[in-house]
Amino acid sequence: MTAILKTACIQCSAAFDVAENMKVIEAMIREAAGKGAQLIATPENTDRLGGDPAVKLKSAYTQEEHPFITLISKLAAELKVWILIGSFSIKLDGDKLANREFLFSPDGKIVSTYNKIHLFDVDLPNGDKYRESDLFSGGDKLVLADMEGIRLGLTICYDVRFSHLYRALAKAGAQILSIPAAFTVPTGEAHWEVLLRARAIETGSFVIAAAQTGTHEGGRKTWGHSMIIDPWGKILAQAGTEIGIIYADLDMADVTKARTAIPALQHDKIFG
Repeated sequence: MTAILKTACIQCSAAFDVAENMKVIEAMIREAAGKGAQLIATPENTDRLGGDPAVKLKSAYTQEEHPFITLISKLAAELKVWILIGSFSIKLDGDKLANREFLFSPDGKIVSTYNKIHLFDVDLPNGDKYRESDLFSGGDKLVLADMEGIRLGLTICYDVRFSHLYRALAKAGAQILSIPAAFTVPTGEAHWEVLLRARAIETGSFVIAAAQTGTHEGGRKTWGHSMIIDPWGKILAQAGTEIGIIYADLDMADVTKARTAIPALQHDKIFG
């Protein structure tokens, strides 16, 4: 693959209805591909967001039967693009789901998957409470994907608060870090940009962060503000709270430049 990768981040406002979200995302992927994007990224919870957890569990799909996976596979092959799905809810054995990220290659194949490691179990100062672990089972493996020579580290949303995860991915060779999200409004307003830029700066990596925005079924509100950030911490593209697509050209030479100028990945001191 060329050393300069034209990348698109889709910002959407997912409904609870999977079929409705499929129509929206297909149209946006086609738009991004039509504008020359080679890698198209979507947010966490691309297939559905909000709604009653019991209904979500009962109506969830396994990976093999998920209709959204079939659609994305066909689109990737037809459009000859890489598609990075921030996550789908995938039914596991028992009474839990996986919050699973997918990378599809231009031949339509799934080349990598990642199960979100850090689950969002918090009580926010404004009174909002979230217990992701009630419905989801956390992952336990780092995932580094190869895109014809470009290395992509897969993470999801709340993972962004755990810097050691990104350092490990960068040391393993990641040049781009994926951080798709459905960030809450209070935490997004306070921390989203700072955390994303920090992860880029401390690892000398590109960060691509496609995000959910707006109000979802059940009243949950997400922050939006999708971003693409370079290895020096510069914001190359940023959305507001509207639905849409942002674009940026990622020059892999910038990773080498940043890591040469500040070789922090080589200077770790271990304590404890």
